[in-house]
Amino acid sequence: MSSPRNPVLVILAFFSIYVIWGSTYLLNKIAVTELPPFMLASIRFTTAGILIFILCKFLGLNLKITRKQFLNTVIAGFLFLTFGNGVVVWALRYVDSGFAALEISAQPLIVLVLMRILDGKKIKAMSMVGVVLGIIGIYLLVSQKQVISQENSVLGMGMIFLCLISWAYGSLFVGRANLPTNYFVNTGYQMFTAGILLLLASVLFGETWSSPLEWSSPTQYSMLLLILFGSIIAFTSFNYLLKVVSPEKVATSTYVNPIIALILGWHFLEEQITTQSIIAATVLLTGVYFINTKKTFLIFSRFRTNQETNL
Repeated sequence: MSSPRNPVLVILAFFSIYVIWGSTYLLNKIAVTELPPFMLASIRFTTAGILIFILCKFLGLNLKITRKQFLNTVIAGFLFLTFGNGVVVWALRYVDSGFAALEISAQPLIVLVLMRILDGKKIKAMSMVGVVLGIIGIYLLVSQKQVISQENSVLGMGMIFLCLISWAYGSLFVGRANLPTNYFVNTGYQMFTAGILLLLASVLFGETWSSPLEWSSPTQYSMLLLILFGSIIAFTSFNYLLKVVSPEKVATSTYVNPIIALILGWHFLEEQITTQSIIAATVLLTGVYFINTKKTFLIFSRFRTNQETNL
């Protein structure tokens, strides 16, 4: 909290973590309708990683890390970005962007449950209420006939849930791992190595690559926005806010992102917002609110910092 607080920068930073992060679901949905998912994610994170390295050099930051730190960044990058993000992009072919954002908003719930299973951490009464509400909200969300009836939607929902587990385990991993102390350097290595792993996955699954010059204008703009705004500006804004405002205020992005994603998906892609989706969102986000106690959020924010948060 020692960093100088500029009211204009604070407002712009909140706009970034609210609107930009919330819009990444729409941008990924637009791009994945034309591009193979692992290729899309690979280009995004490899490019963003390289740009962050260039920024680090410009800022005079030392990019040298130990072998152990490099290995840990590869593991974290895989958990958060290669699997955690790449598979979500793959699932967006079968699931609406707003629906995916709502399911992903259950991140704190999964983190809390996994902490209980792996570390034996007791769940506080307030957080237990959040877990129960979260489970109810997820059930209401995934049990809709309009959703289940879509082709491969159940597969898409199931894969997103596996991504939540990957993110949750990753959040516990980075809490113990020896990682580069500078968050720019740390994120640069995670993004770049995750992008390379996604490249290998793309080759393994036989995806056909194409030149950006061959993409449609919406896809080109979406990729550009994902790299510059979703992967760099919003991430920097998040870390800035953690220094100048309370963690609880930064945590409000957990509640706002799905709403932004739902509205953008409805407006630009004509995705349907059902009454049950609204009820599920209310119940689920209320559960996330109960879970996001100050102590829990400190763990969650460390996870978000290393994950670059949201898509």
